[in-house]
Amino acid sequence: MSDPGDILERLRRLRAEDAPTHGGRVMSYVYDSGRPELDDLADAAARLARPLNGLDPTVFPSISAMERDVVAFAKRMLHGGGSVVGSITSGGTESCLLAVKTARDLWRRSHPEAPAGSRPRLVTTTAVHAAFQKAAALFDLDWDPVPVGASGHARASDLIARLGDDAALVVVSAPAYPTGVLDPVAEVAAAASARGISCHVDACFGGFVLPWWPGLPDWDFRVRGVTSISADLHKFGYAPKGVSVLLHRGLRRHRAQFFATTRWSGYPVVNPTLLGSKSASPLAAGWAIMQHLGSSGYADLVGSITRAAAAVRAAVDGIPGLTMLGDPVGPAIAVVADLSAPEGERVDPHRLADALVGYGWKIQHQPGLMQADGVRIPHSAHLTLTPVLEQGVHEFTAALVAASDSVRGKPQADAGMLLAGMRMLGYGDGGRVPGPAAAWRLLRLAGTGKVSPDQPMAVLMALIEQLPHEVSEALLAELLARMSEP
Repeated sequence: MSDPGDILERLRRLRAEDAPTHGGRVMSYVYDSGRPELDDLADAAARLARPLNGLDPTVFPSISAMERDVVAFAKRMLHGGGSVVGSITSGGTESCLLAVKTARDLWRRSHPEAPAGSRPRLVTTTAVHAAFQKAAALFDLDWDPVPVGASGHARASDLIARLGDDAALVVVSAPAYPTGVLDPVAEVAAAASARGISCHVDACFGGFVLPWWPGLPDWDFRVRGVTSISADLHKFGYAPKGVSVLLHRGLRRHRAQFFATTRWSGYPVVNPTLLGSKSASPLAAGWAIMQHLGSSGYADLVGSITRAAAAVRAAVDGIPGLTMLGDPVGPAIAVVADLSAPEGERVDPHRLADALVGYGWKIQHQPGLMQADGVRIPHSAHLTLTPVLEQGVHEFTAALVAASDSVRGKPQADAGMLLAGMRMLGYGDGGRVPGPAAAWRLLRLAGTGKVSPDQPMAVLMALIEQLPHEVSEALLAELLARMSEP
């Protein structure tokens, strides 16, 4: 047996290779409140709940008690009336999957005339979180993505035009993760309600921020026609991963989310979510933080985000060749090259993201997307703004200016030679996709046979953007698979 101290020391060495999770220097994936006491509280609550199994709250009633409190708080936060009920899930992806699964099952019940095996549609924007593509694939729906404008804004009329009898669900984002843009919730939900179609608001990202963000139109359960909302506690609820809440309007809708069976020789199985056995630690941590902060505490943290956002936006406005994409609200913005500037003065966002690593900051590369209508969403860099950033916002904006100066005039990375080589090998032609061995050779040829927090990503992003989706997805799947193979 290994010594526990040696084991923990090895883990500390492994963790030293990770990007920093505190201080706001990694502007995606992690959400730092800037309040160490919240981490301490979460750790203590998670430890108390560590032995529990969320599979059966009749054995562990503390789980039901914490779920009731979290759902009740989320209902008030999102202006849900007495008919709104919900469940705690393992994260945003599970909340999104369950929203789609529930809508699909209700659609099947209300369309008994539909031929067996018929596939309803899932209507979203192209900017909706990728979890909904996964949901469509898993639950056998046709994903129907509606193009957005080049600025990331969705047009209500375009979404409404896609609503029909075969649409099981329409999804709008509050806000869309890539850009921070708030979708036209009220118009789409009203049209969906008139047609008897479910409407889900994906607020996984903004659900614990937008209720306190000033000057927004109604987007939650105040909007007639909104039938479900997801909001993640492990984002701006500041809980450890993974825990989210999914709320439904109406008992019938909520119960359609459940799986229950007595058709086996073991104990009766009743699962409100996709998981059976599940940890209660993230729930306990999120519950404890929620009890401590209350509405006023979340409002204070949102105030820090709004001030940091104002400072970052002002900095971007003052950088020649760089601009924001769209009109973001809440805790995210995306920056793009300012195409109104001369080429020699533009700041490529992926070059900028690579350069910022040298200044101690990490923002997220986002490839451009050519949509079905021919409108291209430009490649961009995403910034998630957290409360802790307010403390270091002047340092960050100074780094943003300096990094922009260092890459100004450099064009988007050129993956032309790699792309030509892949096409010579026939990948992408006729749907040909590289297998694992070929994908790994191509990745190493591209210089991306490993990923680390400080590795430049501009060339890989350019390659992803220009390759057929099936090919780029095969390469990325191979890259991630190789990272964890012995």
